[in-house]
Amino acid sequence: MRLVQNMSTIAEYPGTDCLSNRVIKIAVVGGSGVGKTALVVRFLTKRFIGDYERNAGSLYSRDVQLDGEQVAIQVQDTPGVQVNANGLSCTDHVTRSIQWADAVVMVYSVTDHRSFDLIGQLHQLVSHAHAERSTLPPIILLANKADLLHVRRVDAQQGPLLASALSCFFYEVSASEDYSQVHSAFHRLCRELAKQQPLPSQPSVTAAGSEKRRSPLIPRPKSPNMQDLKRRFKQALSAKVRTVTSV
Repeated sequence: MRLVQNMSTIAEYPGTDCLSNRVIKIAVVGGSGVGKTALVVRFLTKRFIGDYERNAGSLYSRDVQLDGEQVAIQVQDTPGVQVNANGLSCTDHVTRSIQWADAVVMVYSVTDHRSFDLIGQLHQLVSHAHAERSTLPPIILLANKADLLHVRRVDAQQGPLLASALSCFFYEVSASEDYSQVHSAFHRLCRELAKQQPLPSQPSVTAAGSEKRRSPLIPRPKSPNMQDLKRRFKQALSAKVRTVTSV
């Protein structure tokens, strides 16, 4: 995994050195303290780190195999959003991240009902950011911290019901204890995106080979005509014989 940068503006990565056939861009959004960064790191590294500095919005990138295809996955972590008297409060970075992304992960914590209450407005923000599209990008709803049963504040039934109403996938996960569910959630999102954005057809090997032969980096010299070579050889031989005779 590569931490590309702390982002104040969105930048495409990787660039010309990318060896993957496809780049998948995912934005992870949600309230403060719901475990967004922990989920991202868990997915990309299989590791869980409990403590993080305040989220400034980092872009992570990793090349992976997805159903036999080499894919570069870029995951944009974002600062937490809140609700105030005027509605949803979030930085421009969050909005730009959603506009940049091909797919979106919305996260709430089962221990914080306020983070769950944000989800409907976050979904509206995604819809507004992609208003020019005929369909919304793939969206997945993650209920994090499922292991903390003793402080649970959101009923287990509420998440699936909300996901169904918003027409998005739902997973209840624990970034700290269950890598398999975190991986399954992100993997499903990537597969859904791959369905919506098939790769352009690649030229056949024969056609590609022909193209390379037509446009090599160093032009290949023309093959000499064999009759012309014989003629030149005879001329050179005759000249040599005349020189020896005159001596």
